[in-house]
Amino acid sequence: MKKVIILSGINMTEGGILSIYKDCLNFLKNDLANKYKIIALVHKKELFKNIKGLENIEFIEFENSKSSWFKRCYYEYFYFKKLSKELKPYLWLSLHDMTPNVITEKLAVYCHNPTPFYSMKFKDIKYDKKVFLFSKFYKYLYKINIRKNIFVIVQQNWIRKEFKKMYNIENIIVAPPNNNYLVENVENTNIEENSFFYPSFPRVFKNFEIICQAVELLENSGINNFKVYLTINGTENLYSKEIVEKYRKLKCIVFLGLIPREEVFNYYSKVECLIFPSKLETWGLPISEFKIFNKPIILSELPYSHETVGNYDKCLFFNPNSAEELKNQMLKIINKKKEYQKNEIKYDNNITASNWKSLFDILLEEK
Repeated sequence: MKKVIILSGINMTEGGILSIYKDCLNFLKNDLANKYKIIALVHKKELFKNIKGLENIEFIEFENSKSSWFKRCYYEYFYFKKLSKELKPYLWLSLHDMTPNVITEKLAVYCHNPTPFYSMKFKDIKYDKKVFLFSKFYKYLYKINIRKNIFVIVQQNWIRKEFKKMYNIENIIVAPPNNNYLVENVENTNIEENSFFYPSFPRVFKNFEIICQAVELLENSGINNFKVYLTINGTENLYSKEIVEKYRKLKCIVFLGLIPREEVFNYYSKVECLIFPSKLETWGLPISEFKIFNKPIILSELPYSHETVGNYDKCLFFNPNSAEELKNQMLKIINKKKEYQKNEIKYDNNITASNWKSLFDILLEEK
């Protein structure tokens, strides 16, 4: 009888975290599904319909898991214990921050929420009360059952250091995310000259407004031979609503609204440059995704962005609080001044899992 691997991500429904879940399943279907029985606990199975070949993976849906935090906690700390007794897993991998109360030979948790490390300004609380609350209590949520894990998985070395300091644990794997499977379905398009793209869900720390301010500076100086594509349209939340209302007059910005991950990759193929101005990330998935296309990236001058972009020679960095600096870096793309900065990272032994295969080799190792 095959040993059972359970993946749990019942609240992973959009954006980068869903992309990580998809990529994990895409690896498992090809590499481990013949040897192990794979069971995926998901919000809805249809979220994964774009991935071919998942017939040998069993899905269990929890469609009401996002109805309240009480419901989420009920599943993680009560119901999953009952489920684990029935399914008898060899490995239970929780992909969404919380360490569940389960009975399993091996337990691991993947932590990717950066809000405990974000100091939100008081004036920004009105935009996202959820992020404010997360910044206050998520570090306690991480702490629950954390010592029951054989490994705690994080995406960057700076997060590893924070976890080590905050929870006094050593069993931490640094596993940069991979998401290359979507490239297979990218449409081959001609590059649109002087075009920029920023794909993200509108959270306060995502810093959409700095791009709008830079575009306003460019337009006010008579420069309008470019386009910036943003994945907001004002309907997502109060933060995006105020941005769109304030800057809708700008001719060079296209407010796309949220788009599917597959379409995000088509924009990667289409545009000339990625802008990533976020002030806080545990990784910054679009950075590593866009690198595949070997095109310039304008990045926040922050530790996470240097670690994420890695060894890359088409970087332009700017102060994420300075629209003037961003404007100047955008001008280098528009004026075809290839004055890129080469980013170099010397990876050390803290980067212990460079892909899904090496991660599962560690998790499934029999001692």
